[in-house]
Amino acid sequence: MEPQIRFCTSADGTRIAYATVGEGPPLVVVPGWVSHLEVLWEWPDRRRFLEALAEHFFVVSYDKRGTGLSDRGVGDYSTAARVRDLEAVVDSLKLHRTALYGLSEGGAVAIAYAARHPRVVSRMILYGTHARMVPTPEQRETIDALEALVRAEWGLGSRTLANLFMPGATAEDVSRFVKLQEKGATREDAADMLRANVEADVFDLLPQVSAPTLVIHVTGDLVVPFERGREIAGHIPNARLVAIEGDRHSVGSKGGAQIQEASLDFLLEDRGPQAKESMVAAPPGLVTILFTDMEGSTALTQRLGDAKAQELLRVHNAIVREALKAHSGSEIKRTGDGILPLSDEGSGVLSGHTAGGRGTSRHAAPRPHRPKCRGARRRRG
Repeated sequence: MEPQIRFCTSADGTRIAYATVGEGPPLVVVPGWVSHLEVLWEWPDRRRFLEALAEHFFVVSYDKRGTGLSDRGVGDYSTAARVRDLEAVVDSLKLHRTALYGLSEGGAVAIAYAARHPRVVSRMILYGTHARMVPTPEQRETIDALEALVRAEWGLGSRTLANLFMPGATAEDVSRFVKLQEKGATREDAADMLRANVEADVFDLLPQVSAPTLVIHVTGDLVVPFERGREIAGHIPNARLVAIEGDRHSVGSKGGAQIQEASLDFLLEDRGPQAKESMVAAPPGLVTILFTDMEGSTALTQRLGDAKAQELLRVHNAIVREALKAHSGSEIKRTGDGILPLSDEGSGVLSGHTAGGRGTSRHAAPRPHRPKCRGARRRRG
């Protein structure tokens, strides 16, 4: 699973780089702080997060103006300009309906876009977002000093920001974050964006957001206080708040599993009724229900390591979905290390059934580790 990188042009002529990966309904990830599509994909935690989303969605991520593979030194880093960049990405892909995932300051852009394009946005997740900063005089002094440090010495500034975004992170993760920032933006662009982020204010737009919204915020976030997330959830009409214990602003291994689970539960919850309808509307006759499960997945992960185990799971899921697509089957639910699919009896997607109702799928077994398929049973329509 590798992203495809393309470019589009914003309203003011700024070239914006975007990447696509996965299949399914579209989900546009609106970036926070500094991004770089290629460097982010090399970061294991970030890559796993995007790949988890890409298991279910056509995931679109992009480098905002002034960062990564997009045009640098453009000067205008206002929320309005960034919304036009998002519009350019959506229009380039001809997305008539999409979910949004706003990360950090990208959440303000997502809010403004959702208020402006209610018919386009189906659902929205906001992680570590503020609609307005409202810094105290002491906090403003700190922000001014940080901006001056970034502008004067980007190396020291990027490391200082890494410690703020990821307190207690490993030296390896800090090094990755520093690399992301220094490759993702120049010192001038970084300083200008830092100032623009503090001045961004979309608070008055919150009541205009009609899409179901999930606000995820870390309780001890040192960059964007938890109160800012609670404020957003309290002013968007159809919003809910999920609090994650911790102190890291940046999405990573610490708390990452909870964030990923909450995100997927929210994004996939509207598929439940559709799955039930597909079962009810099945033509008369026998319907095959199969549950696949990676047998001994915990021990397997301990033996292979998380990265290799996740890769094996992706192979398993890809094989199952390919078989379902070929035989007009439906995926009802993904259960972490397994899939619950549904198929008409005559499609031939399942084989090897025994009198006891247990069987294995001839498609759903990535070698050398063969998943155990349990609970396969038939329901007469």
